[in-house]
Amino acid sequence: MKYVVLIGDGMADYPIEEKGGKTPLELAATPCMDRLAQKGILGLVHTIPEGMEPGSDVANLAAMGYDPRKYYSGRAPVEAASIGVALADSDIAFRCNLVTLAEKDGSLFMDDYSAGHIATADAAEIIAGLKKTFDSSDITFYPGVSYRHLMVWKNGTDKLKTTPPHDISGRRIDDYLPRGEGADRVRQLMEQSRAVLPGLKTNKLRASRGDKPVSSIWLWGQGRALKMPRFEDLHGISGSVISAVDLVKGLGICAGLASIDVPGATGYLDTNYDGKVSAALQALESGDFVYVHVEAPDEASHKGSFSEKQQAIEDFDSRIVGPVIAGLEKSCGEFRVLVMPDHPTPLCTKTHASDPVPFILYDSANRGTETSRQRGYCEKDARASGIVVDEGARLMRHFIRGEAL
Repeated sequence: MKYVVLIGDGMADYPIEEKGGKTPLELAATPCMDRLAQKGILGLVHTIPEGMEPGSDVANLAAMGYDPRKYYSGRAPVEAASIGVALADSDIAFRCNLVTLAEKDGSLFMDDYSAGHIATADAAEIIAGLKKTFDSSDITFYPGVSYRHLMVWKNGTDKLKTTPPHDISGRRIDDYLPRGEGADRVRQLMEQSRAVLPGLKTNKLRASRGDKPVSSIWLWGQGRALKMPRFEDLHGISGSVISAVDLVKGLGICAGLASIDVPGATGYLDTNYDGKVSAALQALESGDFVYVHVEAPDEASHKGSFSEKQQAIEDFDSRIVGPVIAGLEKSCGEFRVLVMPDHPTPLCTKTHASDPVPFILYDSANRGTETSRQRGYCEKDARASGIVVDEGARLMRHFIRGEAL
């Protein structure tokens, strides 16, 4: 038996009044997922435990079958694992976004949490420039992908309160700067970066091209090294993870899964869909499990762009779900597929939400089954099924081990 998980990050949403009260999943053309929903099990699953922040870290941890309440230690430590940064017990890792701030009426606002989805090559040069200024005996910066990078504070503290920059698009940053124990040091680094960044050659070139400049770093998602059992020990099978995002790659690495790098995988609308499908099918030739994550719907949601979110969902359906199923039917005997978002990212808020998300469980044994179900893959039809999984980690245990929902 082969097991495939397909994650469309942030696909779930709220009904949009000006779109007839329908969600992007209802409005997008998704024939491949609709077919699976008609032949498989359709329902809702809670991936965010009550009281926890609705982030992709928590949600994907649950989707992989781990209880976030037991294992979650922060977002940045997961990304550290992805880029090969080993954390000592006394190290605190911080996610470091390259952001664009805008000044208005004497205050700074979050103009773009991604500095215009900065290219990785440009970002690497900027991080190199920051390292020359800020790396010290206790502070080290590490390059990542696009706008997503890492800072490690040796003998630091994780007791402070920080805010994801994608949660405050268009808002005044003073209300969301780090606070609490250790916040002074972190805020100082962020403030000092605003003096250094304008002078970097890469930033000047970006400005001359009309690209958004990187005007500040934004530090958040702090935590200590993540310790969790291997996926194989937990579920009895081994496999791989495929993602352009260090967060998801890091979760896979921490779980003992092989992280497969796909050239041209960007985490946005221009990602290498074909490469991800090929890598997934190839991984299944020697392994039994693959977890494929696509970031584009979430990025479109953070921008508040309905058209881009619709495109991202339709691309996920036609360029990931459809080809993966076709490949499995051609090359595999028995297989199961789980399709779901990790969490909702409503366009109206431009950030993550804790609401349950629609999932499909499809078994190849049903491939020739006739059905009279007139339902599609969307929040409304998933709710109408009456199936609700209260603990996200249980869904993976059911998917692989047959544990009761």
